[in-house]
Amino acid sequence: MLSKETTPRSATLVSVLFLCCSKKMKSKRWSWADLKVFLAVVREGSTLAASKKLGVTQPTVARRIEVLEHATGLILFERHNRGFSLTPVAQNLLAKAEAVEAAAKAFEDGVDELTQTKAIRLTAYSGNFSTRMIEIVNEFSSKHPGVAFEFIPSVRTLDLMKAEADIALRLTRSDPDPNLICRKVSDAKWSLFGGHTYAERFGLPTSPADLKRHKFVSFQRDDVPNSFQKWLDRNVTPEQIVATYSELDLMHAAIRSGQGLGISNVKLVETDDTLIRCFDEIEELRAQHLILVSPDAYRRPEVKAFMKFFAPRYAAIYK
Repeated sequence: MLSKETTPRSATLVSVLFLCCSKKMKSKRWSWADLKVFLAVVREGSTLAASKKLGVTQPTVARRIEVLEHATGLILFERHNRGFSLTPVAQNLLAKAEAVEAAAKAFEDGVDELTQTKAIRLTAYSGNFSTRMIEIVNEFSSKHPGVAFEFIPSVRTLDLMKAEADIALRLTRSDPDPNLICRKVSDAKWSLFGGHTYAERFGLPTSPADLKRHKFVSFQRDDVPNSFQKWLDRNVTPEQIVATYSELDLMHAAIRSGQGLGISNVKLVETDDTLIRCFDEIEELRAQHLILVSPDAYRRPEVKAFMKFFAPRYAAIYK
């Protein structure tokens, strides 16, 4: 029988394991709760000191020691005026009892880790963390105040299967990992844009065939597919590309300042009146706009609840 005063959350499972594995003891029963009392008496030196440590009465401690001795058929302590001391057989069992204690603590810590609500880590290019997107997250947070979020702005493709993030808002021209949970949001479209200063000085091209006399800025980095740069390489000369940036925000700033024309996501800059679209979308740059979730993250109740709430509202922004 487990003692209510001394049973941790993991006691029931550990007790079952001991009962199943103790074939030599036949019908004799003992529990992790009794071992916990045993260890407290060993460490404190008396039933009185152990009772204070455990927060139970001294008679309860004495009774649990008697139950354990009866169940094992062993005398575990020598009683004397100065307190309790281990018998030789108990000394032999001490390390094993401490191993059980360590296993129970590891189990309890594992349960705590699995049941503890973690921050939902959401990654995307910084431009995807728009005001409307953040409003959706804030609305969810108001309904679930215990759920925290961590935003990871990055143009690099983080590996969800390696837990670099939980959810990704991703624009991709290749099929995602089939192990990921995937929802398509829209078809992302790109075109060529210029700033007002550039348009006033040089005018703007009206088609991909009208690029010869213009200057361009580009985006390129080793850890991101170079789709923009490849398109430019096919359509303009190297001398026409006056600057290449490793950050999209810097490239957009260069376009606004009139340094050159540049490729940008149509939806991303639709409300930006500092940029002027040159012509219709560049069909070969079209990409899938996806919400991707790692399967491990989706098993967490807070992630599943967030996806159910977030996905349709986020997709509605792009309809």
